[in-house]
Amino acid sequence: MRKLFAIAGLSLGLIGPVIAQPQVDLSTLDTGMTGPRAQVLVLGSVHLSGMPKSFKPESLEPVLDRLAAFKPELITIEALSGETCDLVARHPAVYAPEDVDRFCRDPAPARAATGLDVPAAIAEVRKTLKTWPAQPTPAQRRRLAATFLAANESGSAFVQWLYLPKSERHVGDGLDAALVTQLQKFETRNDESFQIGARLAVRLGLQRLYAVDDHTGDNVTIDDGERYGKAIQKAWDTASAAALASRKQQDTLSEQSQMLALYRLINTPQAQRLAIDADFGAAMRDTSPQHYGQLYVAGWEGRNLRMVANIRAAFGDYPGARVLSIVGASHKPWFDNLLGQMQGVDVIDAEKILK
Repeated sequence: MRKLFAIAGLSLGLIGPVIAQPQVDLSTLDTGMTGPRAQVLVLGSVHLSGMPKSFKPESLEPVLDRLAAFKPELITIEALSGETCDLVARHPAVYAPEDVDRFCRDPAPARAATGLDVPAAIAEVRKTLKTWPAQPTPAQRRRLAATFLAANESGSAFVQWLYLPKSERHVGDGLDAALVTQLQKFETRNDESFQIGARLAVRLGLQRLYAVDDHTGDNVTIDDGERYGKAIQKAWDTASAAALASRKQQDTLSEQSQMLALYRLINTPQAQRLAIDADFGAAMRDTSPQHYGQLYVAGWEGRNLRMVANIRAAFGDYPGARVLSIVGASHKPWFDNLLGQMQGVDVIDAEKILK
């Protein structure tokens, strides 16, 4: 009998590892649920910072109109939360300080103005919003804007700033001259978190945004940054004619400030498939001996997994919530797929919303 098992084991070894199949099907777990289902709309966005100089934020109005019609009760944005920024700043051996500076605003000016460090400011924000009045005073909004800045939550601070009449956008209640200047700069900054997320939040009566980006999951180790970059670029250079034509069409719409047409295009499955294959599909076909393409995709998937977890956590306290997630278009296929696996969650077709 022992000899028979030995032979069987040898045979399995020769045919390679057996791929495990899911042992429990979770796709029907929420069948028959009695509570309300959450509705999540993932808006694949261009990064407005890369728009031509001719870009004007008002060209986004048709996009905002359609998103407002969806009536989201919670909006997430592609930005690192103050909590995450505080975490990575405390681990310089793990996260390079120059990378932290790229994604996180220095909280020191807001700490100096309010006397709150990031953890204390986060606690103060939570406490304040629990008893937030239906008709807050300008002083209350200025104070909350300052507290959000101290919590390193710029998008939410800007929401409070936009609520203020222009005559009330001044120093006071925790906002000093430096913080006021910072908020004023946000008004003209080409960033989808500000120009779409914050402006839509004010239109809908929401008090904050939820920052869900996460670079703790893409912190892969690269032995040679230059060789890595060349390998990934070489993979990208193999983009198909169809993918190149799609990019050209997007560039033309950007130059013409046809933002609704642009958002309609980049949220179609066809454009998504072309872009993803030319980027991550090409990386998976990378032939470098260091397998740089696989490292690139591993980091990307780790980041998306953690971002989607942050989204799920954001509406975890709100069964049946209507959620809008604004994120770079390349994230959308991962977001749609991962959110579609969540219990009691329906992923909304962005094409239908934008039509």
